Amino acid sequence: MNTIIDTNFNFPGQKDLYKGKVREVYTLDNDLLLMVATDRLSAFDVVMPKGIPYKGQILNQIATKMMKDTEDLVPNWLVATPDPNVAIGKRCEPFKVEMVIRGYMSGHAAREYKAGKRMLCGVPMPEGMKENDAFPTPIITPATKAEMGDHDEDISREDILKKGIVSEADYVVLEDYTRKLFQRGSEIAASRGLILVDTKYEFGKTADGEIVLIDEIHTPDSSRYFYAEGYEERQARGEAQKQLSKEFVRQWLISNNFQGLEGQTVPEMSDEYIATVSDRYIELYENITGEAFAKADVSNIEVRIEQNVLNYLE
Repeated sequence: MNTIIDTNFNFPGQKDLYKGKVREVYTLDNDLLLMVATDRLSAFDVVMPKGIPYKGQILNQIATKMMKDTEDLVPNWLVATPDPNVAIGKRCEPFKVEMVIRGYMSGHAAREYKAGKRMLCGVPMPEGMKENDAFPTPIITPATKAEMGDHDEDISREDILKKGIVSEADYVVLEDYTRKLFQRGSEIAASRGLILVDTKYEFGKTADGEIVLIDEIHTPDSSRYFYAEGYEERQARGEAQKQLSKEFVRQWLISNNFQGLEGQTVPEMSDEYIATVSDRYIELYENITGEAFAKADVSNIEVRIEQNVLNYLE
């Protein structure tokens, strides 16, 4: 199955190329950015050796749909989506923090809680909680943005301001936007029979100083979802929640003795396993958007992307 792992396009007016864990960002003339969502899979801040068919298309299409569904609340960077794997938008100076918001004690928060910690990023977590319980109100637990190959790190609001990573005036806006987006995301999820458990948002400043939402939003890579049906019963019985996120990949890696720690080797993913991951991502897409997934032509993904972008730029 064809996948797109790495791109090296040379578009008209291209000035720069930055490669993130999953996306590749081309800077163009006229303060435009072009973002290609590849089929790379990242877990524990490590990029897996093989791509996942349709993953880039799925992430790009969920993110662009969710941007359109929230643009009345929070301005975003998006201008156009000329190809299933491509988004074009306004060039921004990204804030060097990810705004992580958690409605439920899951994942990283649960691991910290189990280790006996009751503060996460300077935010108290109540005593007596079980894994996957809802917090009384959603908590914001920011993380510093890591360079490729490094791990994102928890940071408190106080440290962000003290270190001058974000000004207080801007940080107030980031918190306000984060809460508004999470509320809307939770409502969209509920309408699909899902619970938005936690997610992260990234923001940037445009050339004229406007703070806007950038990168992905409410995708299975940036968010964790539970199925709403049976949630209460599973919690009461102390069972694991049925979830929609890439947590299933993390669990597979953990069961194969990999958590991104020094000295560990990424386990081999068979073609059969990769096909199941692709199917899971398609299931995620259909559940999150409420729409059937239409597979793009993958006979020659690079040529398709280049042609669609050139047609748009012309």
